[in-house]
Amino acid sequence: MNDAATESLYTIGHSSHTWDQFVELLRRHAIAAVVDVRSSPYSRHCPQFNREGLAAGLGAAHIEYVFMGDVLGARSDAPSCCVGGRVSFARLAESPRFGEGLDRLRAKMRERRTAILCSEKDPLECHRTILICRSLRQFPVRIQHILEDGRLEGQPEAESRLVRQLKIEPSLFDVDPSGEGLIRRAFDAQAERIAFRSESEAALAKDP
Repeated sequence: MNDAATESLYTIGHSSHTWDQFVELLRRHAIAAVVDVRSSPYSRHCPQFNREGLAAGLGAAHIEYVFMGDVLGARSDAPSCCVGGRVSFARLAESPRFGEGLDRLRAKMRERRTAILCSEKDPLECHRTILICRSLRQFPVRIQHILEDGRLEGQPEAESRLVRQLKIEPSLFDVDPSGEGLIRRAFDAQAERIAFRSESEAALAKDP
């Protein structure tokens, strides 16, 4: 792959960072634009990351704020994107709305050094990795996750960690030496685990 033609993307979770900690992480990695991919861009426990305050604070730090949670968020009311009261990441990824969001994100990535933002500190627990970054694998995109302590984890390393974390073992059908079969199964399993569920289905899961 020609590195000169490779697009670059970072991801970050605001977690429980203070505002100063969050901005320091962005500055450490020279992030010039933050694309908010939260379906609901508000935090009850960390109000400093509510949409309006976040946009104003980033603007004061000379970092662009862009909201794309409407097209790249993990929640959907569309019946075609849900199965049994649960959002299907596979169906969501195939929707025209999500495709439009990816196009807009890639355009922003070409303009400036961009990080997509969600709330979870671990990228493996978030749709930014399991849905968005998985969908970007079809393009020449170099993805790096900004971890809670500021270290970077590349997408291939994150995928390997997911396979280990879920204890995905080779089967008779995993004949690809690249390990793509294991990665695909790990993505599918994690998507099933973290996908948004309706309140009724969540209640059933707690009380089988």
